[in-house]
Amino acid sequence: MSDLYDLPVRSADGADSTLALYRGKVLLIVNVASKCGFTPQYAGLEALYRRFGAQGFAVLGFPCNQFGGQEPGDAAEIAQFCSLTYDVSFPVFAKVDVNGAAAAPLFRALKKAAPGVLGSEGVKWNFTKFLVGRDGRVQRFAPTTKPEDLEGAIVAALR
Repeated sequence: MSDLYDLPVRSADGADSTLALYRGKVLLIVNVASKCGFTPQYAGLEALYRRFGAQGFAVLGFPCNQFGGQEPGDAAEIAQFCSLTYDVSFPVFAKVDVNGAAAAPLFRALKKAAPGVLGSEGVKWNFTKFLVGRDGRVQRFAPTTKPEDLEGAIVAALR
């Protein structure tokens, strides 16, 4: 997945860029939502970011409103929620679609690299997690996988 870092992304403030800034890092890319039963995972994601960030690890949040309308806010509302409720310091990008014809190129590439259960590519719900190693290898984790349960995989990817 060498071209992952060249795929277009949009920051929360609307600026278009790529993930080139994160080249060489281990990435945990997550489709997030503010009004989901899994929303408390923001705390665990932030804890991972703070624990492993200095070692070349980054969490990247991509808000998505495709599952039960659980991310209805605009970029400013999402940023305020993340900051005030969970003290999030990792990057949270602009809202994206992760499935369907309008799916963000990043999520199309991640789903292809790491299919889900029985080879399905679709993201099933909010807080699906994709761990991208420095070697480009992608692992997918279910929304029910707690961030703290990823520590072993993160440590292995950082080696």
